[in-house]
Amino acid sequence: MQLTFYEVASVLKAKNDVHLFPDCTFRKAEFDSRLIGEGDLFLPLKGARDGHDFIATAFENGAVATLSEKELEGYPYILVDDVLAALQHLARYYLEKMKVDVFAVTGSNGKTTTKDMLAHLLSMAYKTYKTQGNYNNEIGLPYTVLHMPDDTEKLVLEMGQDHMGDIHLLSTIAQPKVGIVTLIGEAHLEFFKSRHEIAKGKLQIADGMKNGALLVVPADKIINDFLPSQQNVVRFGPDEDICLTKLEERKDSLTFETNFLTSAIDLPVTGKYNATNAMVATYVALKEGVTEEAIQKAFLTLELTRNRTEWKKAKNGADILSDVYNANPTAMRLILETFSTIPYNDNGRKLVVLADMKELGAESKQMHSAMITSLNPEILSEIFLYGEDMAALFSYAKEIFPLGRVHYFVKNAEKDQFPALVKAIKKVLQPADQVLIKGSNSMNLANLVEELENEV
Repeated sequence: MQLTFYEVASVLKAKNDVHLFPDCTFRKAEFDSRLIGEGDLFLPLKGARDGHDFIATAFENGAVATLSEKELEGYPYILVDDVLAALQHLARYYLEKMKVDVFAVTGSNGKTTTKDMLAHLLSMAYKTYKTQGNYNNEIGLPYTVLHMPDDTEKLVLEMGQDHMGDIHLLSTIAQPKVGIVTLIGEAHLEFFKSRHEIAKGKLQIADGMKNGALLVVPADKIINDFLPSQQNVVRFGPDEDICLTKLEERKDSLTFETNFLTSAIDLPVTGKYNATNAMVATYVALKEGVTEEAIQKAFLTLELTRNRTEWKKAKNGADILSDVYNANPTAMRLILETFSTIPYNDNGRKLVVLADMKELGAESKQMHSAMITSLNPEILSEIFLYGEDMAALFSYAKEIFPLGRVHYFVKNAEKDQFPALVKAIKKVLQPADQVLIKGSNSMNLANLVEELENEV
């Protein structure tokens, strides 16, 4: 990290006399005292615990300075009004200083996958860094900025949204050269009034962008009211500025063609939505000068963030399509559509495990029950539903599926039938079967996947 003590103090307009302490160059910045090493700057954020309580520990672990909202004795420090605001301001300054091109990605679905794809493509021609894990909020994004390698040329940042204004803040910190909105779904409806409000929040990605900057958005009329006139807006979808012209889906891969490429792209993941994500990433990479040939080769070695859609193997040989990181109605419909179109294994069946989708607000039960339109009894042999809100879907599914083919397991404050769910699936899962497992991360379906991988 190319920042010095005096430089940071100047940028943050320190309220104390920092020249009482020696200048130094920081190795990196950390808000977790356990991650502090020799030469680091400590950022005592306030969360479940007040980071100021760990300042002494940070210096014991090697910190050479700390930010602080109160005066200290015995430690080199920079006095600020708000450590989080200081972190965000410092990240914006650092991006300007390092002259890094920022590519921002948001959306209700597909933002992590698109971020991974774009970063991988850009890395074919540039020193590229990207958001690690789910560091996509008001803390994670500036932390990512301060942790990028010194030689970074292109930085791909994921931007998450829980409340109105989140994307505005992140965009004004990052000041993206390119903004991407992948999809407007129903994620976090608990905190928003409607998809219209979600669209408004997502389009705030343009707030920190310069006039004329490239903004790539989906062909969804709900965003029309919020499209900025000062940006170069490119839309993707059927018959739009960029679109898929051909798609061939297979169990664990796909091939697609577009209206702007001269040849097809092979992708080592499944799902039409992933073809769309890859198309958007490809379009932006081409605009940045990455060649079509380099893009084709890059996709063959693509690695995505764990727990997004991926095929795994049960211990007995059954195929598991695991998508357990997050869930909302749009994402669930898309993966059910993909799973239903994948060819059967010889003598095999298709089974589905669906768990609650969180943060959907007052209409949650209605949105769960609406999943019935994506469950076809002629294609899916067994349905396993898990969670309090999945009871709404169970009441519909048991009416259209043969008797005994739909199974419901409770999870609420009083009772959790997860062990019974695992036992029931193990009992019926056969070696030639395919099973889709989908639910919000808090439903802990990753544990189910692990159980099936290790023992059936």
